[in-house]
Formats: sequence, structure tokens, C-alpha cells
Amino acid sequence: MTAAVGGVSRIVGLDELVGVVRSGDRIGVGGALLTRLPLGALHALARSGTKNLTYASWGGGIPLEILLGAGAVDRIVFCFSSLDIFGLAPLFRRALEEKSVEVEELPAYAFTARLEAAMQNVPFMPFRLPGGSDVFWTDAFETHLDDATGERDIGFAERLDLDCFLMHAQRADEAGNLEISGARGMDTTAAFAARKVLATVEEVVPVGSLGLLRHSFVIPRHFVEAIAVVPHGAYPTSCLPCYTADFAALADLTASSPPRELPLPAPAVLHRLGEAATLGVDRVRAVVRETAATLDEAVVVPETASIDELMVCWLARQFDDESICSAGAVSPLAVTAYLLAKAMHAPNLTIFMTSGGLLDVALRPMLLSLGEALDTTSAAVQCGGEDSYRWYYQQGRVSYEVVTSAQIDRRARTNNISVTSPSGRTVRLPGQGGMADVADLHQNFLLYLTRQSSLSLVDSVEHVSASRSLHDPDARRRAGLRPGSVGLITNLGVFGFDAARGELVLETLHPGVTLDEMGGAMGFEPLLADGLGETEMPSPEMLACLRDEIDPIGIRRLEFAPAKDRSALLSACIESERELVERALRL
Repeated sequence: MTAAVGGVSRIVGLDELVGVVRSGDRIGVGGALLTRLPLGALHALARSGTKNLTYASWGGGIPLEILLGAGAVDRIVFCFSSLDIFGLAPLFRRALEEKSVEVEELPAYAFTARLEAAMQNVPFMPFRLPGGSDVFWTDAFETHLDDATGERDIGFAERLDLDCFLMHAQRADEAGNLEISGARGMDTTAAFAARKVLATVEEVVPVGSLGLLRHSFVIPRHFVEAIAVVPHGAYPTSCLPCYTADFAALADLTASSPPRELPLPAPAVLHRLGEAATLGVDRVRAVVRETAATLDEAVVVPETASIDELMVCWLARQFDDESICSAGAVSPLAVTAYLLAKAMHAPNLTIFMTSGGLLDVALRPMLLSLGEALDTTSAAVQCGGEDSYRWYYQQGRVSYEVVTSAQIDRRARTNNISVTSPSGRTVRLPGQGGMADVADLHQNFLLYLTRQSSLSLVDSVEHVSASRSLHDPDARRRAGLRPGSVGLITNLGVFGFDAARGELVLETLHPGVTLDEMGGAMGFEPLLADGLGETEMPSPEMLACLRDEIDPIGIRRLEFAPAKDRSALLSACIESERELVERALRL
């Protein structure tokens, strides 16, 4: 063990680092989605035999699966848990279905407010109640009664202190200060809500060297308990600008339950991941255009749009130059539509990526691991998800966050909590993440279903994870929010929303779809718009842009593929991106 200058934090071995965590502790985990997850530390903690932990993080995902697999967790405080583009989280689902762990499921604002209260050392923090959700009822929190409306509009979230916060950082200096760059998740709140920050880092540098990474944030040494130097400690997730995520390895890791610890790949692979992190938007776009030109000479491209192309293009036409669009977790269709609109008719459209951590990114092709690298280099601002919540979401500045759900009902209420299967078994779903909050906060609440059926478009959802409660334009203005609309597009048609009747209204059928086919794929009799129309097909120019420039790999199709075909399609996308990266690196 080496004491750091000033004696505040310590540089230790990995096992000693995770040994600070005690059985019964409440722990948080840093990173966001597939970004900068402290996987080396989590695997070491899983091996340590520590038990009875409370896992308290916005997202569960791979970190939670690792700890559940080790039998280390008996309570979860969370908003959402999945394996991102790799599917549902099996151990999380099993634990909740079998009720083998205690659960506290929170809307995102309530969760961040609890961390904020701990950070500021106060007993509670106010937050706006999500009016259209039954994720929790108001008696779970102290609430404020609005004298003007007679409604309870503000909740008071009790502080959520963390005993330990595990994170991975790009660098530490010899004094024990930590530097992180890129999307921050909730690290810059959680770290200050924790009694002990335990960090793995790529390297230790001399004092005075930090703060040089683009948009980086430095956590002062006074809040850092211990540091372990673990190069590639986030692998196979990303740690930019050091290396991109390795999606081929992530597919391997998530194929086992619990996720197995992977050895580092060959030096050539590590070199490619590091070099890929340096690629710029212009070079990648040039390679995509060159590849498209070559393919167009050899491949006959269908003139008619497929259903995924029709839906992407319809969504893209909803956005304009003034739109601010946020990308949630696991939303390839939505992100493709944002990028297509930016390329075709809305060059000033603003896009937030990585759960609000990368603000106002540049136009680029739809990609997997390389997409985050390009967004990180082009973003006007890199921040924490809770920062974009405070700056944009809470003030109603976001125009759209196009989202999907396992169930949607005739009242445009969503359910991503749990459903009852045809056999009668309760099937746990990932959770609402931040949908409960943004359904009202965003100007427009726009939903989609890629495989509409009577099981997904139902008369009444079993749980309301999110829905819009404020429809009246004046009521929205009084709440400091912009008037907007509610809508739904599926693989069969487009629905608007009649606020007076509180129901979805079928406005158009996609070409070739009959009203009987639509009725047979939903659990209620739809209201029909006057003059039921046909959905507009994409223009040839929009189709060409989508196919050749925006999504040449076909990542949007992942949301349409049946489960039995999805793994092969994902593998093909990963391989196509690897080839694209290698071509770009040769330029």
C-alpha cells in the first residue's frame, strides 16, 4: 500500500480496494449504460464473498447481474435494469419474479433527488411528482399540496447515503484526485453522496496533469478513499478516449448468466479499440459514403420501403430545426430517426445521447461502439444525466424522447414493469427508467411499437409505468411546460390522441394494411379519425439517405427481429462495424 501525497486517498491493489466494501453496505456503481463500468472491480467484489449488499444505482444491467450471480445483493434501489442492446437481464428478472430480493423502484427524478439530498447533507430534496405513473403512490413520499389546483405536485425524497461508490476513471494523479471524461452517468452526484469512493483507473499521472481531457471533471482527493490502477478496468465497456467498447466481447459476456469475467483480448484488438477512439466524424462519414458507392454498383436496392424504413422516415418527419431530441436507453429506431432528420431537413436539430450525458452531438452514421466515440468528440457539452435533467427536462425544453414499451393501452399509458404471460406467469420487465418523469416534461410524448399485437396494444395495461397527465395547453403552461401532443406509430399504422376522450385515435394505416388486420392486432376497438388515411411513404431521397449515409449497417432492424433471429443480426452488425472501423483506420 502506497500513501498518496497529502495522505487523503491510497493507491492499493484491486483486492484490497474491494475489501473496503463490507457485508451489509449500501453501494452505488458508476458509469452509464455500456460506458466506463468498473467491471474489473465488480468481478473482484463478486469473488470476495461480500454479502447482503444494497445495490443503489439508476441502472442495474451488467454490474447488477454480476453481483446477483455471486449472491451478494439482497436489496435493490433502482430505476431500470437491462443488458441494453443485448436484451433483458435474466438474474434481475428472476430475483424480482421470485421475490428473492427486496426492491425499491423509483422514477429517475426521485432517485437523483435522494442522492442530491445526501450530497448536500440535508434530510430530503424536493422533486416533481410524475403524475401519470403508478411506479409509486404519493404516500411513499411526503408531498406538497398545491393550493391553487388542490393537487399534490411536489414530492420530498429522503436522502440516500451510499456507504461505498465503485467507479472507473480515466486517470488519477499522485495526490488521489480523479479525472473522468465523456458521459458521466450520475457519477458526479453519487460520488459526493458516498462515504467512500473506491476507484479503478487506467493510469496515475503527476500532480498538475489532470483537467486536460476534453470536458473532463475532477473529483477532489478529499472524497476518494482508495484507488487501484487497473488498465482496461472497464473492458469490454468503453473508457474514452482510451478505448471504445468491444461489442463482440460484450455479446460473449452477456451470453452467460452471470456475466463471466473475460480475459483481455490480444494486443492487436486492444490497439484497434484504442485507435477507434480517435476517429473523427468526417473520416467515418467519408468511409460510409465510399462504401455505399461501391455497394450501389453491385447490389440492387429495393425501391419500396421496408416497415422499419417507413417507421424511421415517418418519425424523422416529425422533427424540425428547433427540435431538441433525447435518446433513452436501447432506442436504435429513435436515434436513427433523429440522425435522419438532421441529415435531411433539420440540420440544427439538437440530439442528446447516452442518457443525456452528451449534449448536442454532430451528425454521424448510426453505429454501435463507434457511435459513442464520435458523439463524445463532437458533443458541445459532456455532463451527467442528472445535469441534463435539471437544465433541460425539468424546464420542459426537450421536444421529443421517442420511446417504446412492452405494453401500451388505449389511453396511451405504458407498462414496462411486468406483464402476465398467456400461461399466467408474471414476467418482470426492465422498468421505466425516466419515462415516468418525461411523459409530462417533454413537449411531445411519442411512442412506438415495432411488433404490434393484442398482447402489446391492450385495452388496459397491468401497471402504468408512464403516461401523460397534463394535456390541456393552459395547464401545461402553468406548470412551466410547453403544449404538445401524444402519438403512437406501430408497424401497422399511426395513432393520434384525443385528449377530450382520453384515447388513442387511429389516423392512418400503413400501405397494404387493412382495418381488419389492424383490429386483429390490438386488444380494443380503435377510435377512427375522420377520413382514415394511408401513411405517407418515404421519398426516394430520404430512403437513399437512410440506407447509404445514416444506417448502412441496419442497426435499426434489431428492434424488429424476432428473438430467434436477433443474435445473428446483432453479430452481423458488429462484424460490419468492425470492418468499417478497419477501413477508417487505413485512411
